[in-house]
Amino acid sequence: MSDQMSEQDAVAQPGVAPSARRTTGTMFAALYGELVPHAWRDPASEHDAYQLFHQRSLAMGWLDDRAGAEEGSVADRRTHAAPGLWAMNDAGWIHPLAAPQPNLISWFQVEASALADDRPLPVQPFLHCAQDTTERVGTVHLTAVQILLPVQGIEASARPPYAWVPSMRTSDWFGERNPRARVPVKVRIDGGVDPSIPVVAPQLARHVVAAEQKMFAGEIDEALPLGEFPAPPFEDGFWNGPPLHGMTLSGELAEWSCDAVGWLAATVADSAAHLGIHTPVLFTVLRV
Repeated sequence: MSDQMSEQDAVAQPGVAPSARRTTGTMFAALYGELVPHAWRDPASEHDAYQLFHQRSLAMGWLDDRAGAEEGSVADRRTHAAPGLWAMNDAGWIHPLAAPQPNLISWFQVEASALADDRPLPVQPFLHCAQDTTERVGTVHLTAVQILLPVQGIEASARPPYAWVPSMRTSDWFGERNPRARVPVKVRIDGGVDPSIPVVAPQLARHVVAAEQKMFAGEIDEALPLGEFPAPPFEDGFWNGPPLHGMTLSGELAEWSCDAVGWLAATVADSAAHLGIHTPVLFTVLRV
């Protein structure tokens, strides 16, 4: 897919699985901030956001390329293909539906594969590839990260007791870090027209700000207006919008990185699913 199609003509639509295989649902990531292009990069380069993200996903072993394995001539078809964490949908540096502020610097859309019972939604690797792709073309200064989480596709009842919220098992990865790396953030968790998130907001806050993790510390903030957060760069029909019913948390994140944001997003997704949320959730983290 070319930049011209990805960034100028395409309007994001709900992700469609490349085959009839069971999937979890669409994940969409939007990175906001400043992107200073590398001086050596040709603006007309064929290596656009889609191509770079696809190649990075493939290199890391995270791309579900089973549909591609069946394409082409008989001689070119592969007999073995790994399932992967997601199938590629679309990507771009700009988006026709993005608001002027804050500045959108890149976006990525995938179809998440069906989850193993004891594994989290793959938001961390998804954002890892998104960040790697964006940094491939320039220096990045992130101010906000927004992710559409397919909570409706998480089978909470299938989670084993030791992995009720699977991401909690990996928080020690962030244990070896500079204690001064903690940053103040605002977190918005929105269910769109579905009013269920405000109903479970106190319980969701307790699950996310659990005592056994040191990744995020915070509390519900009812004073912060919704307008402080970026509007999603896609139409309301793409998920369950517009963002009308949600909750806001104010606090500190262990570090300002896509890795940490991905961990928090996965924790929110599983916690919401266990509390009976069955709708796509728009998750936004804003550095303050």
